[in-house]
Amino acid sequence: MNENTHEAGLFLNYVYHALGQMGMDRAAIFASVNLPDEPPDPLVRRDNSTQARFWHAAEDITGDSDIGLHVGRYLPVFRGHIFEYLFLSSATFEEGLRAVIRYGVLFTNTLNLNLHIEEGAAILSGFSHPVRHYLECFLPSIVNFLRFVTDDDFQPAEIRLEYPIGADASEYLSILGAPVSMGASQGAILFDAALLKRPSRSANSQLFVQVEALAAQNAVAIGRVSIINQIESELNDLLKSGEVSLSIVAQRLNRNPRTLRAELAAVGTNFNQVLARYRERLARRLLSRTTHSLDQIVYLTGFSEPSAFARAFKRWTGERPTDYRIRKQALSKS
Repeated sequence: MNENTHEAGLFLNYVYHALGQMGMDRAAIFASVNLPDEPPDPLVRRDNSTQARFWHAAEDITGDSDIGLHVGRYLPVFRGHIFEYLFLSSATFEEGLRAVIRYGVLFTNTLNLNLHIEEGAAILSGFSHPVRHYLECFLPSIVNFLRFVTDDDFQPAEIRLEYPIGADASEYLSILGAPVSMGASQGAILFDAALLKRPSRSANSQLFVQVEALAAQNAVAIGRVSIINQIESELNDLLKSGEVSLSIVAQRLNRNPRTLRAELAAVGTNFNQVLARYRERLARRLLSRTTHSLDQIVYLTGFSEPSAFARAFKRWTGERPTDYRIRKQALSKS
């Protein structure tokens, strides 16, 4: 799995509503990851690293050892997402499926899916996650979505999971519509490869090109947010030490400096720009919302001396730091 894993907020929003339908104590479950008892914003991407804590709490609170699978039963089909339009406008089911795999990061970067064919069976692999409940909650929504975009022609022949122990076989068959094999070397959904040639009911090559271009654009934006968030998570401590460089940040992120530089270039920015924007936001916040002295703020933003900080701040905002503080604090009192 990726170190910095995240997914569309739509999934957690659906889970919230499903828990309500099931009559579960969702307030206590969501409190386990410091979230309020209210529908999560579907447009805000969520950190996937909290899944272990979330599902552990869900199992403890509900007493259901297969809670993920049972919540998954209640998740609605994902409608209105760009994935739906990729499938509907594609020439065939295979073209749509491969496009969705290419832009899977739009929903989650937690799963690295792949499609290949063996002896007449299409194998959609890459269903690997350390938390069984999470993956078993996610699987019914994938199966049901693939059924939806094929007018119920999609039918999994077998589902393979890496976990040594899971739910009862009859539970899997009832919810997923296919037998499940545990202890597999890789999680996968198997189905008849002939389905890949199925024509899409609304095939439109021009629309497909447009939708794919939008998907690519959104994927770049998500990649930009992801890599910048990773860098900014390291900057706070580094700024205080006065030792901030691309090579140091790359080392902390277990990357080669050249790789990190290329990742930033791919999303249209560079390390100096990321650093400058972070320093500017931090300086604005410290000046407007704290009583820290100017010397403290210079230290916290990683500048060597007040004059360097003042020049940079004037360049960012057109104001001197003291003038900015006076203006913002006066506004907050009015």
